[in-house]
Amino acid sequence: MIGRIFGSLAFSLIMLTQALADSPAEQRGKTFALTNCARCHSIDKVTQSPLKIAPPFRTLHLRYPIETLAEALAEGITTGHPTMPEFQLDPDQIHDLLSYMRSLE
Repeated sequence: MIGRIFGSLAFSLIMLTQALADSPAEQRGKTFALTNCARCHSIDKVTQSPLKIAPPFRTLHLRYPIETLAEALAEGITTGHPTMPEFQLDPDQIHDLLSYMRSLE
């Protein structure tokens, strides 16, 4: 019983620490990614992308400097995998999404 309580308390502490570690911008960026990107892309540090041709967010910095994605996000991404919808983000959304993507590096 004590072991179960300790384990639950430790898990809660880890989750709270993680939530506090994320900046508000990273949290908003993660929410955007969950809502708009997670159907195809892996948006975390470990899972595979649901759509095989969609690169995981955690690897995008290996292909492109994250800062260079800002212009594409502002103008509207029209390339990518064939089934990728076009997105055109406002400056605040771009900042938030790139903040989240940097947290995955």
